Amino acid sequence: MPPDFSAGDTAWVLAASALVLLMTPGVALFYGGMVRAKSVLNMLMMSFICLAIVSVLWVLFGYSLAFGTDSASGLIGNLEHVGFLGIKTDDLSGSVPTYVFAAFQLMFAILTPALISGAIADRAKFGAWVVFVALWSVLVYFPVAHWVFFFDDGKGGWIGDRLGALDFAGGTAVHINAGVAALALVLVLGPRLGFKRDPMRPHNLPLVMLGAGLLWFGWFGFNAGSALAANGLASVAFLNTQVATAAAVLGWLMVEKLRDGHATTLGAASGAVAGLVAITPACASVDPLGAIAIGLIAGVVCAFAVGLKYKLGYDDSLDVVGVHAVGGFVGSLLIGLFATQSVTGPEGAAGLFYGGGLTQLGKQAIGAFAVAAYSFVISFILAKAIDLTMGFRVSSEDEVTGVDLTTHAETAYEFGPLIHGATTRSLAGTAAGAPPAGRTSVSDKTSDQASPAGRKV
Repeated sequence: MPPDFSAGDTAWVLAASALVLLMTPGVALFYGGMVRAKSVLNMLMMSFICLAIVSVLWVLFGYSLAFGTDSASGLIGNLEHVGFLGIKTDDLSGSVPTYVFAAFQLMFAILTPALISGAIADRAKFGAWVVFVALWSVLVYFPVAHWVFFFDDGKGGWIGDRLGALDFAGGTAVHINAGVAALALVLVLGPRLGFKRDPMRPHNLPLVMLGAGLLWFGWFGFNAGSALAANGLASVAFLNTQVATAAAVLGWLMVEKLRDGHATTLGAASGAVAGLVAITPACASVDPLGAIAIGLIAGVVCAFAVGLKYKLGYDDSLDVVGVHAVGGFVGSLLIGLFATQSVTGPEGAAGLFYGGGLTQLGKQAIGAFAVAAYSFVISFILAKAIDLTMGFRVSSEDEVTGVDLTTHAETAYEFGPLIHGATTRSLAGTAAGAPPAGRTSVSDKTSDQASPAGRKV
């Protein structure tokens, strides 16, 4: 191997790649628990299919478009690495093999469209979603990843390398990108049947908490792994990820308690994700006190933001806009306030609160709003085109019945006859012609699998 190769760095980035991969099943479980029982399998599949589609596209040409030599003033890479052409096992990206770097970045590319899926839960055609993921990855994610993540001595992506906006692990490229795309899809598909009228409560809160826990765990690879080395930058990113997330949970629960009188498990899980989102771009530019401030602000702001859908009338089913778009903006912009050279280095950026003036805040705003505008426009056009050609939304009948059954011919839970509590006394009653004590029969007709949309489960 070349002299710059580091076995320790390579081992860490390989482990971080696996952690980021785990985040997609984590999203699937997080979203799956938040929907109604009749939609949980479809929600899981909308995340899992991203693993298949994006992995293949990444090898064919996605990696080359995102990380190939720039070919258009920081807008897109070239096709020099189509099919990973020209990449050898001993080629390095920093101190790790290029193949390892490509695998790490692939996990980001997989996760990003999966985040979008929660906004259109209960009502999207699976086939249309498959087409959207493929097209969106090519037309939106791969170019934006080049803008933000590709560095080449001032000749790389226009946001990260040329403009100088800071986004260490994807606040713009992943979260703002996905959150704004989710808003575009929501506007094209329209609200669920019964939105703002019927209760649409999460059917399995333990599943939500499990998904949030997996996301929190995997996020250490997402953020600290972006250092691409086992070094001091990875260590501060790791610690900042933890404390910002903890502060966001406290901030969200505080809002719930003061506003509603209750601190909920769903709020704790949502607050954790909001904190993870907000610290993602900032984890390697702020100190731990700054991370706590960012997390606390994100928890409070996102807790209020998720309620906007009821006031403005857009049905973001699982609060993708309120958590990912808003949280991404919070984290990206607050870099302009809290960035400190004790973390970024003596030649690095400093925020307003650390003597840096408004320069970095301006750069952050340009990068964040540019990604949001591009993602919204292209996502809306793609969704509208798919809707006009093949239809993006299931029929009203299928939506009422449930997309698990109508799309996948499966149900997550078997609601057949149940027998419990059998005793000698109940058996004696059966012999005498009475039904066994404690027997409960629940037919599929009375389950949420075939109930009107929004039935409490």
